[in-house]
Amino acid sequence: MPAERDDVRVWLVERGYNNRDLIILKYATPDGQRLFRKELAAQAVDVGNVTAARDVSPDNLEAVDDPELRDRYADEAARVADERDPDDSI
Repeated sequence: MPAERDDVRVWLVERGYNNRDLIILKYATPDGQRLFRKELAAQAVDVGNVTAARDVSPDNLEAVDDPELRDRYADEAARVADERDPDDSI
């Protein structure tokens, strides 16, 4: 997917589940400062549907206020970026 002019690249840093049978994907900026959250129905998750990175509008990002969480997200974003291409299924 080509990036729009002002889109921000974010990397998958966390995946979880909730009691509504939704998969919650969290993608963070490389510095861990901002987060993009996506919820998917478990049955909608398919191979190729979850990629190592996404390009998203800055309007869809939220601030990460917790310094420890920012550091953890930055570390994980760096690890994923080093090991994967943005379009790799993960």
